[in-house]
Amino acid sequence: MTTRRSFLKTSAILSAGLLMGPKLFAYDKKYIGLQLYTVRDHMQKDPVATIAKVAQIGYTSVEGATYTGSEKFYGMDSAAFAGLLKQNGLIMPSSHYRLGEEQIGGASQKGTLLNDWNKAVDDAATVGIKYMVCAFLSPNERGTLDHYKQVADDFNKAGETCKKAGIQLCYHNHDFEFIQQDGKFPYEILLANTDKDLLKMEMDMYWVTKANQDPIALINEYPGRFPLWHIKDMDKAPNRMFTEVGNGIIDFKKIFTHAKKAGLKYFFVEEDKCPGEPYDSITQSINYIKSNLV
Repeated sequence: MTTRRSFLKTSAILSAGLLMGPKLFAYDKKYIGLQLYTVRDHMQKDPVATIAKVAQIGYTSVEGATYTGSEKFYGMDSAAFAGLLKQNGLIMPSSHYRLGEEQIGGASQKGTLLNDWNKAVDDAATVGIKYMVCAFLSPNERGTLDHYKQVADDFNKAGETCKKAGIQLCYHNHDFEFIQQDGKFPYEILLANTDKDLLKMEMDMYWVTKANQDPIALINEYPGRFPLWHIKDMDKAPNRMFTEVGNGIIDFKKIFTHAKKAGLKYFFVEEDKCPGEPYDSITQSINYIKSNLV
């Protein structure tokens, strides 16, 4: 039997739950992102049509991948690209960049953390980018643990420049950061030798798993350090290749229960290689995400 007292108590609990509900999720659930590297061939041929198609499929945010070297966003300056995104109802809260220590053709590339970074930050701000991500360290940019400490210093300096513009610097992992040197992972060195406010991480779930590491264990060890995620699944075959989200062995449902502890703000679907038409793969991935994760 429902008494007035029990009714009021239940109503209070429900009201509190409604008020607290948004805090259960660290990220805005209306944004489902795509790393544009997944549709890179389409972007190279016709970025305008590709952006429109990505929005039509249902993605509400994207992550860029071409600024370094060209200092353009898919052949467009920052204002033009910002206009294209707005026209299609998309935001680009994050974009990838290179460190810039490695020379290409004997010359330093512009638009990297080490070369013309101020312009890169200014252009990012024009597009509305909130996270600038060092996407990759080439083999020549890795080296010893001492060299990773130097890279960490470079990250701190670049992160300071980002901070002044209201932007957060991040680092995107692969699996090589989890190859031990003298009993330590380079990934640990980067985390330990950078200011946690100047450098955060974009965790690539596939590459962490490929390196036989546990994404949840990393989140527990470094809470709040992972505002960006790459949602990339691993197939069930022995070679453990890329596959559509929900089609592989990574338990994204379990991982997403740790979103708040990770500090998650945005996530992006990425599939480095698709078995067929990338549009088919990204459609399959977003359908799974909408039905199971958000």
